Amino acid sequence: QVQLVESGGGLVQAGGSLRLSCAASGRTFSNSAMGWFRQAPGKEREFVAAINWSGGRTYYLDSVKGRFTISRDNAKNTVYLQMNSLKPEDTAVYYCAAYGSSWYVRGMEPNYWGQGTQVTVSS
Repeated sequence: QVQLVESGGGLVQAGGSLRLSCAASGRTFSNSAMGWFRQAPGKEREFVAAINWSGGRTYYLDSVKGRFTISRDNAKNTVYLQMNSLKPEDTAVYYCAAYGSSWYVRGMEPNYWGQGTQVTVSS
């Protein structure tokens, strides 16, 4: 079992920045690929970013490339999402996710989810 707890969400103006954190406990964090998803009101949850077990490979939704950066600190059992140049369309609940594999493959579904943290970007 894996427990994931997100933090760092909030209200920010367009063009601003936020850093989300996800603290993991339970199974060996450092062996798991990790990801971030988001769900806006009235929309389906969508993939935002993923990182493999070592942090050496990352993947992004096209609309956040160049603005968001996923990273991890295996010593702290924490994965981060640095979000810069935020836009109103980035407003959503952001979820941390843990995969059952060390390597992320596009389209792979996570095994575990956090409870989510709200990000609101005002125009």
